[in-house]
Amino acid sequence: MNIQFAVKNDIVYVLEVNPRASRTVPFVSKATGVPLAKIAAKVMTGKKLGELGFKKEKRVSHVAVKESVLPFSRFSGVDIILGPEMKSTGEVMGIDRSFGIAFYKSQAAAGVTLPRKGTVLISVKNDDKRDIVFIAKKLYDMGFAILATKETSKVLNSNNIRSDAVGKLGEGSTEILELIKKGKIHLIINTPSGEKGRSDMKPIRSLAVMYAIPCITTIQGAQAAVNGIESLVKSDFSVRPIQEYIKDVKNKK
Repeated sequence: MNIQFAVKNDIVYVLEVNPRASRTVPFVSKATGVPLAKIAAKVMTGKKLGELGFKKEKRVSHVAVKESVLPFSRFSGVDIILGPEMKSTGEVMGIDRSFGIAFYKSQAAAGVTLPRKGTVLISVKNDDKRDIVFIAKKLYDMGFAILATKETSKVLNSNNIRSDAVGKLGEGSTEILELIKKGKIHLIINTPSGEKGRSDMKPIRSLAVMYAIPCITTIQGAQAAVNGIESLVKSDFSVRPIQEYIKDVKNKK
């Protein structure tokens, strides 16, 4: 369901609650091979779930990842930071036996190609500096070169993760922009904090869109992306019909 809240004087008001099925139900139906909309329609006409052969939850042995398709590449100069506004123009599915490959496929389907090698630019807010260490270590161990803004670079280097420091736009440096234009950066991880942090990195995020460089703005997204890259580096993926995945779906005991 979608819930819209308003907060005034520390009082939380619920403006509306909308039960939603238009996107989730088709996705789950495709991932499991169970025609949920058809079953629901028959239930509303008086049929019982037992009559329809749907008495137990279905158990799947694969992973299906739903990813939003965002039209940022069509709008020059737009900032990719998300807010409460609806910006997606559709959704895609990545499906495989493992989460990493399924996530990688979902990104590819949405027009984002995660790199297998190259240089990563990292700039994260203070709250994310502890979490970024583990992510950067995985990238470093996979052979990625790491660039980072000064404070982030200090944290990484102090944890034995070699990184080269680059200046921020707010400090008068255009080095990052030049590197993007020259094709020297292949992945960006940026979690901005506050208005100044957002404005400092906005031109970089916008340029990344223009040059089709994946730009990740949350720690959770970075963790999933690294998982996908790591899975791909270890074993390339294959493409199979969805019927091969759902034929093994079983009733959950």
